Amino acid sequence: MAASSVLRPGLFNHKVAIVTGGGTGIGKAISAELLELGCSVVISSRKAERLEAAAQQMRQKIPPSSPASVTTVPCNIRSEDEVKALVSSVLKRYGRIDYLVNNGGGQFSSPVEKIASKGWKAVIDTNLTGTFYCCKEVYTAWMKQHGGVIVNIIADMWKGFPGMAGHPQESESTLCFCAAVTGVFVWLKGTIFSKTAMENYKELGPHLFKMSVPFSPAKRLGVPEEVCYFLKYNHNRQQLLLRHNPLSLTMDKWQDHLCWAPQNPWYITIRDSHL
Repeated sequence: MAASSVLRPGLFNHKVAIVTGGGTGIGKAISAELLELGCSVVISSRKAERLEAAAQQMRQKIPPSSPASVTTVPCNIRSEDEVKALVSSVLKRYGRIDYLVNNGGGQFSSPVEKIASKGWKAVIDTNLTGTFYCCKEVYTAWMKQHGGVIVNIIADMWKGFPGMAGHPQESESTLCFCAAVTGVFVWLKGTIFSKTAMENYKELGPHLFKMSVPFSPAKRLGVPEEVCYFLKYNHNRQQLLLRHNPLSLTMDKWQDHLCWAPQNPWYITIRDSHL
């Protein structure tokens, strides 16, 4: 889906954003939307080749008259040193950080009794600790003195989800430390079941994600751009009433149902090769 916006062109001219996980899926769509509004975007993830390929696609769509730019900085958010290097490089290049979008994350599906300790640690280190590192470094290096907006993309699993025992814990913990940030506007987005997320699970994806379709009024999976519409609205720092309140973008009635268990097990076992 092509990027499109109901907001005024150039609204984010000369603003600067960091988007983790910005080379694929929701992160890529968010980056494209911000660029369309004139924002300079730094996309980051572990895989440099994937980042550069995404950046090349986005550069081709930036009008010559726009001040927007997209740059890539490979970073494993599990490493505090790499996060510090990311923030430092952005400040050195642009001299400011107006927005941080913590979109980088990972999911490993496995029944609790079979998940390896390495798999559990990978989820917590990425989704919780990595988000904390990014928030902390951007806050201390820039936003504490200058203000800004942080948007955290989290999994909407408040009542649990089969095969993903670690995700409700990391989502709740993210809520707790985000509420402690002062002088910065923080939002948390509970994400939709999207086609790009489904693709991350390979052969498991169609079976798992399409189970949510009957509960959706739209009777379909979401698309990444549907997250962007809400995100751009919340990048407007006048939206004070939404501060710290998680916004669910599930498109469905999933939360009305207790944690379910499929009749036929579809779990995959976590092995080191998956990590």
